[in-house]
Amino acid sequence: MNQFEFTLSGITKSYGSLQVLAGLSLTVKTNSIVALLGPSGCGKTTLLSIIAGLKKPDQGQVTGVDNKPISYLFQEPRLLDWLTVAENLAFVLKDHIPRSELTGRINYYLEQMAIAAYRDAYPRKLSGGQQQRVAIARALAYPSRLLLMDEPFKSLDLSLKWALMTRFLQLWAADPRTVVFVTHDPKEALLLADEVYVLSPKPTVVKSHHVINLPRPERKPTALPLLQLEQRISADLIGEEETLTGYPRPSSP
Repeated sequence: MNQFEFTLSGITKSYGSLQVLAGLSLTVKTNSIVALLGPSGCGKTTLLSIIAGLKKPDQGQVTGVDNKPISYLFQEPRLLDWLTVAENLAFVLKDHIPRSELTGRINYYLEQMAIAAYRDAYPRKLSGGQQQRVAIARALAYPSRLLLMDEPFKSLDLSLKWALMTRFLQLWAADPRTVVFVTHDPKEALLLADEVYVLSPKPTVVKSHHVINLPRPERKPTALPLLQLEQRISADLIGEEETLTGYPRPSSP
């Protein structure tokens, strides 16, 4: 089994006078799925970029990621319009997969994401949901041990979101890898992740950490343990001192 545990220690990042990350620390275990939840603008995407090595922290360090293959799944599909669906996958795989295995690997992941019928189509001919299926197939087909996902299900309607999340988990179970994903949706985090880190508003630190012990086959949106954990996570996100309207709770007489 490929080991890929890594640690963020005291990560600090500013843009000019704006401090975004303020000494953030967390550990991601091998082949686990970790969700990062936090308010808009708290630096979740910046944190993914630091993990991927696309940005450098001002202070702190990331240990355990150097020279490891990483794939990145964005909120937008980011497909190359001048290449067909199959060619989009081949473009990222050609230097990492033996030529004799390339077509079989592409076909497998397109079939698993129920998009194989469109392998010769160009992205502009596909719906948004179909494009995202291709993007997920491309990210999973790449032989990485770490997958970073930046709200890949956000723009999808509810039924398609659950369908793609289910298919994603099936593929992950067949070929486990370490996953870190950003989401605004506690339900999404609870259905997918092994652990959830709730981040504070900026300057951002880890506000709370939750381990999800319920086996995935038992995870339903209505499962009582998940509903209870969702309440705790939601309280962390909005702050116990605030109501859902954003105003402070009235003090007791």
